[in-house]
Amino acid sequence: MKEKLVIALGGNALQSGKDEPTAEAQLAVVRKTCKYIAEISESGYEVAVVHGNGPQVGRIVMASEAAKDVTPAMPFDVCGAMSQGYIGYHIQQCLKYALNKTNRNIPVVTVATQMIVEENDPAFQNPTKPIGPFYSEAEAKVLQEEKGYTMKEDAGRGWRRVVASPLPRKIVEIDAVKELWDHAIVITCGGGGIPVLERPDGSLEGTAAVIDKDFAAELLAEQVDADILMILTEVEKVAINFNKPNQQDLEQISLAEAAQYMEEGHFAPGSMLPKVEAAMRFVRAFPQKRAIITSLDKAVEALEGKTGTVLTFN
Repeated sequence: MKEKLVIALGGNALQSGKDEPTAEAQLAVVRKTCKYIAEISESGYEVAVVHGNGPQVGRIVMASEAAKDVTPAMPFDVCGAMSQGYIGYHIQQCLKYALNKTNRNIPVVTVATQMIVEENDPAFQNPTKPIGPFYSEAEAKVLQEEKGYTMKEDAGRGWRRVVASPLPRKIVEIDAVKELWDHAIVITCGGGGIPVLERPDGSLEGTAAVIDKDFAAELLAEQVDADILMILTEVEKVAINFNKPNQQDLEQISLAEAAQYMEEGHFAPGSMLPKVEAAMRFVRAFPQKRAIITSLDKAVEALEGKTGTVLTFN
């Protein structure tokens, strides 16, 4: 029986930091990314894909605000839906092509996915999720003063706008995803899902936030009873003392070890921390299963146990 695998794609799987942040440049990166996903599928795994949207939704918001004198600016949740649609379209197109090249006629479908969050989530009072491009400290201060943005330094890479990142509580379209699972590779919970609040009458209302895609992928992995949660990022292995002379790459860690390293402050907020936290959530929910954190180009090797960081219950 094939193992079920939920893949969370990091930003480097969608955009290159070296190229202009255009749709054309993103498509070129996604083509390469989808070759790896097709290879994973060919290895015998049933796959679902979750992706982030931080840079993309930030730019959509910027474009919408810049054009407000010509056409009304779109609400933040609508901008999130736009990013989910066009990133999903790119992955869907490129993954289908990559599968066809290996003579595997598997449908690929993108589901516009809403994610219920709680209105009283403390994240709304403490924005932490980076979106949009990087700025210098001076540029960040200007944006903070002129536009009222909350700006924070992002893991030594520069300053970015941050928005609320509430925890995902319920995938609205989960039944549809489950129905599609046996018939297609599903791209779902894009950008962490479109954040919505559930009202007393049962209606849903969009809210201004970006849900962390790693937590969304973890919730999806729980809901579909996945065997493995794989979080793909820029580094081959999780490390403690990152970027220091005594950096130590981690091959296999237990839940207790991960908690200790997290308490000691080894994982940067908005960077490695949510990945480790999501991995911990998954193995805590399923003690007999595992989560893997590695780089996109090492994904197949990591599934074979040759590299990556594997987080297990014990």
